[in-house]
Amino acid sequence: QWRRFTFFNKQSIPATTSGRSWETLRNIEITCSTCGRGSLIFGDILCSRFHGLVHIVNHNFQVSTFKAFEITLLHLFQLKLHNVLAAVGIDETGINPVIKVWNMDKRDKNGNPFCGRIISFFKSTQVTSFCVHENQALMAVGFAMGSVALYKGDIAKDSQNKTIHLSIESDARITGLSFHGVGKSSHLFATTEDLVVSFNLQDKVPKKNILDHRGCQVLCSTLSDTAMDHQFIVASTDAVYAYQPDARGPAFAFEGEKWMAKWFNGYLVVVYKDKGRSSVPSSRWVGWKVGGSNPARSMKIPEKNIVTIYDTKQKLIAYSSPLPGVQELLYEWGSLFAVAADNNLVCLQEIDIHQKLEMLFKKNLYSLAVNLARSQDLGDEGLVDIFKQYGDHLYSKGDFDGAIAQYIKTIGRLEPSYIIRKFLDAQQIRNLTFYLQAMHERGLANEDHTTLLLNCFTKLKDVDNLNKFIMTELHFDVETAIRVCRQAGYYEHALQLAEKHHKHKWYLKIQLEDTHQHRKALAYIRQLPFNEAENSVKRYGKALVTHVPEETTDLLKLLCTDVNSFNFYLIFFYSTSNLINNKYIYCSFQDIFPLIGISPITNHPDYQPSKPTNPQLSTRSVSKSNGVDFIHIFVNSPDMLVKFLEHLIKVQDNAPETVYNTLLELYLQKLANPNEIKLESLALNLLKEISVKRYDTDQALLLCQMNDFRPGILFLYQACKLYQQILRYHMDHEAHGLVVDTCRRYGGEDGALWQQALTYFAKQQGHHATNETIGSLTSHPHIEKHNLLPPLLVVQLLSKNSTVTLGVVRDYILRRIRQESDEIENCEKSIADYQVETQEMKNKIEQLKTGATIFQETRCSLCSFELELPTLHFLCQHAFHVHCFESYADNESECPVCLPKNQKILENLREQEQVGIMALHEQFNNQLKRSSDGFSIIADYFSKGVFN
Repeated sequence: QWRRFTFFNKQSIPATTSGRSWETLRNIEITCSTCGRGSLIFGDILCSRFHGLVHIVNHNFQVSTFKAFEITLLHLFQLKLHNVLAAVGIDETGINPVIKVWNMDKRDKNGNPFCGRIISFFKSTQVTSFCVHENQALMAVGFAMGSVALYKGDIAKDSQNKTIHLSIESDARITGLSFHGVGKSSHLFATTEDLVVSFNLQDKVPKKNILDHRGCQVLCSTLSDTAMDHQFIVASTDAVYAYQPDARGPAFAFEGEKWMAKWFNGYLVVVYKDKGRSSVPSSRWVGWKVGGSNPARSMKIPEKNIVTIYDTKQKLIAYSSPLPGVQELLYEWGSLFAVAADNNLVCLQEIDIHQKLEMLFKKNLYSLAVNLARSQDLGDEGLVDIFKQYGDHLYSKGDFDGAIAQYIKTIGRLEPSYIIRKFLDAQQIRNLTFYLQAMHERGLANEDHTTLLLNCFTKLKDVDNLNKFIMTELHFDVETAIRVCRQAGYYEHALQLAEKHHKHKWYLKIQLEDTHQHRKALAYIRQLPFNEAENSVKRYGKALVTHVPEETTDLLKLLCTDVNSFNFYLIFFYSTSNLINNKYIYCSFQDIFPLIGISPITNHPDYQPSKPTNPQLSTRSVSKSNGVDFIHIFVNSPDMLVKFLEHLIKVQDNAPETVYNTLLELYLQKLANPNEIKLESLALNLLKEISVKRYDTDQALLLCQMNDFRPGILFLYQACKLYQQILRYHMDHEAHGLVVDTCRRYGGEDGALWQQALTYFAKQQGHHATNETIGSLTSHPHIEKHNLLPPLLVVQLLSKNSTVTLGVVRDYILRRIRQESDEIENCEKSIADYQVETQEMKNKIEQLKTGATIFQETRCSLCSFELELPTLHFLCQHAFHVHCFESYADNESECPVCLPKNQKILENLREQEQVGIMALHEQFNNQLKRSSDGFSIIADYFSKGVFN
């Protein structure tokens, strides 16, 4: 049984006094009706002096009338797409009916609609059915003798039409006609009281296709709309049947004797004969021969009818109510109109969707409400409210499964917290899981929803769904999912998520901190892109070096390999015919190891040897890692750090200075072990490289001093030319022989070494300050040559040692005295010569100033030709042609011949001045270094005007 509702309100059209209202039609005999284009149209029969009229009712129920036929109208058909009205009627008694077509948009000279077409029948027979196609190219007329006249052509123009006669069933009147489809899919449905047939109008001679051997009465067939795919509806006594052009469709078991059937706005409207009341003759009982009646309506009209409106899609009765004497059913302006007894016009107005839903909510018919809302395109907002109310209703009844199914339909519209709070109870976690899964499937879940869903999975121990969730491509916060799985102890699931979504940080954190699978973590890093691998090693390298030192060190060597020598190789793997998978692929780190001199790691479970291939190697520019960034991870593995740093220095021409210093520190620390004496040569070689590369040696020197590495200290002193430091080092260690050797070796470069050495030995007391040592020190020829030890200074220094006699340096002092005497004698002689030369120059200058100069030169000093005026004479007795002087002279105020000699003298003077300045500078620096009060030295030089 279909549920019954009252989705329509019934009201009678009231009488109107202004103008020609519906009230003026109460006394006519209605023979036919149609509707469309905003009007209700009725035809009447001969009655009093008015006959054959067409009455047009507008939306204000005002009536306009025009005369269509002289006697009566039998059938009316108003096209919906065009304002064209077609009718079948009788103009003369005893004459065959005619068809007239009016263009309702045009008017004739009398102001009536323009009749553009009149068609006469060729045989005398009763017309029982009539219909027109919306394309205005097809028209069908059904007769009482079981045939149909099909007209092809433009029905609105008075031209020759093609008429085809279709025979259906002899002596069986046609009770209904309807056109279906357009173009090549056009069909004509026809019914008798015993048959339902269809014709394919594309055939040159349409053939009859019998669809059913049960027919219907007049007015009991109609054509549905898109709600039922434009199927042909036939209302028989036992049921209502639907037909496609080639087969019968669904049937509805609506029992009862039908009086009329119409299709209205998705609804099937059926008028039943009331079984409780007997039928009485209609007041419109006329004969066709005498008065020209409509044979289709020459039957008894029931005194009482039941009008029922069916919603075939939702399987419900939208309205059902008795209505006396229904004559016509029309639909216009969104409402259904029925002409009842005494020509009363009754309007059945459909209520709005919200009123329908409120009615269904009161009866808890939520499923029906949802279907109804969808059928009327209520929209998502309207549906969400229905789903929510439906879910609340089921939740209150304890049907949690049904409730969550409705709440899932509200996702994206209703606040999720409203539903989540309802299902937080432990017994309802399973339902909450369904809801949260649906949110993720639609990509509307946030981080909190992901956390809650995974917690539900873990509490339910639902591993299967957890696996499905992880492996699907749903949109969710991956890091949240990983964190929840990790906290719940589902490490494998967390690892799967991290690996699938390239969350390298999480994968490595779980492997290293939770599962302690260090080899797997290292194997995972090998598969990462360069930058990711570098960052991962920086972050987790300390743990990896601790547990898998060899493998981690090899990986670091690869990361820090120079791009031009041992960089990442792009391997083009070729098979014998094709490129594998037609792609370039990067070989694994394991495949690269042999290429850079590293043995592949074959002893861990993740190692798989590569298949034999014919690789072609091609380098590409990839930024190498800075080895300094990884030094800190070897804090607990100094041996591995040594190997790592040695590799960096080996493969990198310009390894960072920190690498050398760190490796040196490691070497020096290991030298404390007697068994590592061989490292001394390695350390010295490293220092040599530091020196060659001109790195800052302060750090290296500090390391050597801290570890008392004597060869390294002396090497760095020598490399930095710190000869005084070398001397001091030997003095501190009382290596007298090395002190003398240092002076002999480096004394030529730093003369102060001899003075420092002599001072050192002079301060020695006892057997250490031997006469032979001092004698050998003072007898060195370099000292006398450069006057490094003045005799007075030697005597002063040795006077501080009571064990040293003057005889030790007697020969040195005598030699120095003789040398100085000779030097004094030479200097006095030079002074006398310079005084004579100076006096001569003064005399000559005075003569030039006070006396006349006679120029006796007759030849040019440049070209050697005889002088000719104009000439130029200098006081140096050189003369020149003016043109020669201008050509050769660089300075017009100086003699070109004397200029080179004068310039040389000036240069010598400048050099002597510069030497004096340099000597003064060196003297100043030496005093400043030796003085404990540097400020006094600076002040003294300022007072002497040295800095001016």
